Amino acid sequence: MIETPFALPCGAVLPNRLGKSALSEQLGNRKHAPDERLVRLYNRWAVGGAGLIVTGNVMVDSRALGEPANVVVEDNRDAAVLREWAAASKSGGAVALVQVNHPGRQSPRSLSPRPVAPSAVGLKGMGGAFATPRELTAAEIGDLVQRYAVTAKVVVDAGFDGVQLHGAHGYLISQFLSPRVNQRTDSYGGSAENRRRFLLEIVEATREAIGPDKVLAVKLNSADFQRGGFTEDESTLVARALEEAGVDLLEISGGTYEHGAMMGVTQRDSTRAREAYFLEFAEKLRTEVSLPLMVTGGFRTREGMESALASGAVDVIGLGRPLALEPDFPAELLSGQVDAIKSVVARTVGVRKLDAMAEVVWYTTQLWRMGRGVEPDHGKPSAVGVGEYVFKSQVPAVIRGVGGQIPFVGGVFRR
Repeated sequence: MIETPFALPCGAVLPNRLGKSALSEQLGNRKHAPDERLVRLYNRWAVGGAGLIVTGNVMVDSRALGEPANVVVEDNRDAAVLREWAAASKSGGAVALVQVNHPGRQSPRSLSPRPVAPSAVGLKGMGGAFATPRELTAAEIGDLVQRYAVTAKVVVDAGFDGVQLHGAHGYLISQFLSPRVNQRTDSYGGSAENRRRFLLEIVEATREAIGPDKVLAVKLNSADFQRGGFTEDESTLVARALEEAGVDLLEISGGTYEHGAMMGVTQRDSTRAREAYFLEFAEKLRTEVSLPLMVTGGFRTREGMESALASGAVDVIGLGRPLALEPDFPAELLSGQVDAIKSVVARTVGVRKLDAMAEVVWYTTQLWRMGRGVEPDHGKPSAVGVGEYVFKSQVPAVIRGVGGQIPFVGGVFRR
């Protein structure tokens, strides 16, 4: 089934069921614009054969960055290079989407000394890397809704086939959905209906901006996996509302910076055996909604992917980190050259937190290699990657003198 085309409700047709999911490239230039490195990287992925390509998060507000080298699109000043990026992403026949995002409270102190969020609830257990956020006003919320829509229109006008609104992983939309983080008492907080209002207003404004024939996708947590947080029951309610709102594709993920389920940090044996981290929730959700579903995280073999598709719970198989190392994997899988991903694990030192950081950095530097026109290096020691990452990505933020702390190492989180 992986080779079969798939039509989305808006009319866009994926040439196959394999999707390159969002990875944070950190390849924006000093003005937070895309440049030739992103064009080269996405040209490389385009020839790799995936039917769907989703970019790493593009921020809607230059005052709110998740990482030092995020791309920001607030207007059409970078239209020329956006057109190049779109053309590169689509050059292999894939449907190409831009992931649109705002970090909310998940903006490092060195980048945002006073970030914003639904409520003034800070991140726990992050060693002071993130400042306590300021609660957004109702007027600011309205402005943010329009910012998402403006960013979406600009990238679609540049040639992208649509956008994916990032409503997962603890970023701003996810923060509004979570009762743990959203403690507002106005129409954007309290009940589950109120907490999803921000997302639905963004969906409505974005659809109006891009039109009915462009792809409008959403990435949504199955759950936050935190006490008092966003639950699977609430996620199901949100999915129903998104289907009613005319969303074309829903990607299922989970976790936040405080609990990185999207990283596969904790997996049951049954999850490892079935490969996909969030397949069980997708199966439950399929009984409640009929909109197309994409699951990313854990897929490694043709057997696992075909099984997930055959179950009817999943329509698109998401591949993230594996494509940082094996960009041709989709084409090789579709042609029958391979049946499984060969290399997916970085070298480790046996200290869990250090290994997690080093692995993130290692994958990030593979994207940078492809952005330079060089193939991934499977044997590159993690220590070398960490040094390159700190020098190129972290040090400039400190030099700018914003807060004076090294930013949180975000790297290739599954976006």
